[in-house]
Amino acid sequence: MHIGNLIREKLANEPKSHTVTWFAKCLNCHRVNVYDIFTRRTIDTELLWRISTILNYNFFQEIADDFDNISQNPNQPTKIQNSDNH
Repeated sequence: MHIGNLIREKLANEPKSHTVTWFAKCLNCHRVNVYDIFTRRTIDTELLWRISTILNYNFFQEIADDFDNISQNPNQPTKIQNSDNH
């Protein structure tokens, strides 16, 4: 699983005014920290909650859906696994 890639992709689909700088301000951190988040394969749930709130997107549901897909089709690559290729 590479949650950082999913976060980067979701931010990229936001309006142009939602830049990395904007995102960093919302998270109350520096831009460097945002780029660090993009490289993470795992993330703290509290931070993921804050990111989900800021981007108005349920990353937890994404993870749950991916888990359901793994349970039903254990040999099929999942969306989260496929995001490792970016």
